[in-house]
Amino acid sequence: MTHLLPGRRRPHPSSDTAIDSATLLDAAGPESIEVHARALAIGAHLATTLVVTGYPAEVTPGWLSPLLNFPGHLDIALHIEPVPNPVAAEGLKKQRARLESGRRARYDKGNLDDPDTEAAAADAAELAYRIARGEGKLFHVALYLTVHAADEESLAEQAAAVRAIAESLLMSVAPTTYRALPGWLASLPLGIDTLKTRRTFDTAALAACFPFISPDLPAATGTDGEAAGVLYGLNAVSGAPVLWDRFAQDNYNSITLARSGAGKSYLAKLELLRLLFTSVTASVIDPEDEYVRLAETVGGTVIALGADGVRLNPFDLPAGAEPEQDLLTRRVLFLHTFLAVLLGTDLAAAEKAVLDRAILATYARSGITADARTWTRTPPTLADLATVLTDDGDQTATDLADRLAPYTTGSHAGLFNGPSTATTSSHLVVYALRQLPEEVKAPAMLLALDAIWRQVAHRAQQGRHLVVVDEAWLLMREEAGARFLFRMAKVDRKYWTGLALITQDADDVLASPLGRAIVSNAATQILLRQAPQAIETISDSFHLCQGEREFLLSASRGEALLLTGDRRHKVALISVAAPGEHDVITTDPGELAAQLLDRDLDSDDSYTGESLDDEGWA
Repeated sequence: MTHLLPGRRRPHPSSDTAIDSATLLDAAGPESIEVHARALAIGAHLATTLVVTGYPAEVTPGWLSPLLNFPGHLDIALHIEPVPNPVAAEGLKKQRARLESGRRARYDKGNLDDPDTEAAAADAAELAYRIARGEGKLFHVALYLTVHAADEESLAEQAAAVRAIAESLLMSVAPTTYRALPGWLASLPLGIDTLKTRRTFDTAALAACFPFISPDLPAATGTDGEAAGVLYGLNAVSGAPVLWDRFAQDNYNSITLARSGAGKSYLAKLELLRLLFTSVTASVIDPEDEYVRLAETVGGTVIALGADGVRLNPFDLPAGAEPEQDLLTRRVLFLHTFLAVLLGTDLAAAEKAVLDRAILATYARSGITADARTWTRTPPTLADLATVLTDDGDQTATDLADRLAPYTTGSHAGLFNGPSTATTSSHLVVYALRQLPEEVKAPAMLLALDAIWRQVAHRAQQGRHLVVVDEAWLLMREEAGARFLFRMAKVDRKYWTGLALITQDADDVLASPLGRAIVSNAATQILLRQAPQAIETISDSFHLCQGEREFLLSASRGEALLLTGDRRHKVALISVAAPGEHDVITTDPGELAAQLLDRDLDSDDSYTGESLDDEGWA
C-alpha cells in the first residue's frame, strides 16, 4: 500500500509563457473546432475534459487500470515534472514547520490532536528523510481525462460513466469549465500541460499511478448485462481471471501462433471444451487426432478420413439448400480449387477451360443441371469426371485424366472416389486425418472444410459455431487452400461462425499476402512461445514492444500473449485447466501412458475382485 503525499494544487504561475493554441493546431489539426463552455465540437464529434483534483490517501500498484479498461473513447494524459531535490527539501521543510506549528497551537489551546494532521506530519517527515538519503524524489503530476462521443447525449452519458469510475477509485474530478480547449490540448500527445492543475507525488506514489503494471482485458458482458465469454486462464502479472468472448468482437476469427510444444493446441482445446458448455457448436480439422478423445468424451462425432469405408465426395451438393441460381456454379468453382490442391499445382488456362467443361458434363450425365429440382439426385464421383475427360479426346483432357488416375483407380482411390459415407450432423464434428498420407492431407483438409462450410451455410437453425483448423500451415502452403481460408474468414461472420487457425509455422501465414489478410481479419490473436528465428517476423507483424518480445522468447508452456484486433488491449496469461479438463485434452505421451496404465489396473482389479496392496501386488 502506497501513501499519496498530501499537498496543495499549484496555481498557474504568472511567469509561464502563454501558448498559442492556433500554432499548435496548424501542423496537424481537425477540420474545425467549436468551443463551448464545457465541451468542444472537434470535426464531427464532441469532447469534454475532466481534471483530477483529488486523490485517495492510499493506493495499490496499478490502481488506475480501471480507467484504461473503459469501453468508450477515453484519452488519458499523465503529465510528470520532476522537482529538484533542493527545492523538494525546502518545500518539505516548510510543510513540516506549518504542520508542527498547527499541532503546537492546538496543544496550547487544550484541543485534542487532529488525526489527519498527525498522519500528514508523519508522512512528510518520512518523505524528507527518504529524499535526504537519496531513496526518492518528488514530482509534480497532473492527470486529465478527455471523453469523446458522437452527440451531446452520448457525451453526457460517457462523462458520467468516467466520473463514476474515478469516484469509485476515490478520486475527485472537475470539468474544465470555460477551459475546454486547453483541456483538450493537455490530453493530446504533445507533452504540453496547458492547464497545470498539479499535485505533488513521491516516487512510490507515482509508480503506483502507472496503469501499465497489470493490464487486464475489458470485462465481457452479454446482452443481458451478465458476464460473458469463457475463461482463457489467469493474468500472468496480477493473477486475475482472463475472460474473453470471441463472439462479442468485430469478427469471431482467431489466429494462434507458437513453436511446437508451446501449448497452442492445449489452449485451443481448452477454449473449445468450455465453449461447448455455452451452447456453441463446433467443427474441427484435426491432422494429428488430438481432438478425438475430447469428441468422444462430450458425445461428438469423429470422422476418420482414410479409414476403411470413410469418405467424402467432392461432388456433393448442399442438402436442403434454398434454390439459388449460382449454387451449381459455386460447386464447380470449388471443384476447381480442390482439384488444383489435389494435383499439387496451379492449373494453366487451357487446363481450367477443359476441366470446367468436363465438370459440367459430369454433372449433366448424372442428371444434375442448373434446375434446382435436379439437385437432389445422386451426385457423380471423381471416376465419372475421369471418364468424361477420357471421352473428350483432347490431349489436355487426357493428361488430366492420367493425373487423376491415382485417385480414381490407383492407390488413393478409396479416399475421394465414391459417395460420401460420413454424417456431419452433430454438436461437435472432428475430422481426424492422422491415418492419411502426408501427400493427401492438404486436399483432405480442404474437402473437410468444404463439408463444414456447406453444413454451416445451409443449417436449419442458426447458432454460434466455431471452426477450428489445427496445423493450418498444411493448407496455407497451397495457394488455392489459402484462398479458400481467406474467403471463409471474410464471410463467416454473416453465418455467426468463427474461424480459429492454429499453426506453428509463422512464415506460411505471414510471408504471403493472403496469410497477412487472414491475420488482419482475426479479432482475437494469441501468441505463445516463439523461436528466436521467427521473433522478428512476429514482432513486425503484430507490432510488439521489447518487453513483449522477451516474454514470448522466454515463455513457459501454456503462457500466452492475447491481443485484440484493434491493438488497444493486450494481456499476458497462463492457461489453467481443471483436473477433469486436463485429463480430456492433454496429449502428453507420459500422461496418456499413465492414464492407460491406471485404466488397465482398474480393469484388472474389477475383474478379479481383489484389491492391490501398497506394493502393487494382489
